[in-house]
Amino acid sequence: MKHRLSFGYFTLLAENIVEVIIDEGIELSLEMIEECDVFFKAHIFGHFGMLINRVNEYTFSYEAKLSIGSYEGLKAIAFVYYSDESRINVEELNDIRANDKWNSRTFSGLELEWQKAVQWLKHELLIGDQQVAGYR
Repeated sequence: MKHRLSFGYFTLLAENIVEVIIDEGIELSLEMIEECDVFFKAHIFGHFGMLINRVNEYTFSYEAKLSIGSYEGLKAIAFVYYSDESRINVEELNDIRANDKWNSRTFSGLELEWQKAVQWLKHELLIGDQQVAGYR
C-alpha cells in the first residue's frame, strides 16, 4: 500500500518493510523526519526495516541528519542508490551516524540490487525476531 507524505511516498512492501522514495530536489527537514515518525507509529507495529530508494536526488538539513533513523522499532536500513553522488551522500550519512551503530547496507540500483535489498531486510528482520523469541 502506497502512502503520500508531504515530501515523498512510503510504500508498505510487507507488514514490516517500508520503501521510502523522497521527491526530487527536497531538503529533508526535522519537521519531515517527525512526519516520518508519525507515519511509522500509525502504520507499523513492532520491528521494521526501511528501504530507502534514492531514485531521486535530495539532501538533508543538518538537524535531519542527526535525527533520521531514530525511530522506535527500526531494526535495519537498506539504501538503494543510482548515482555516485547518491552513494556518497549515503556514506556521509552513515559516517555522521556511526555512533548509532545502524544496521544498514547499501545496494546499487544500477546493478539491479533492489530485490537484494528487500531480501536482506527480510533476513535481518527474521534474525531479529528469532533473537527476541530466544530470550522469552
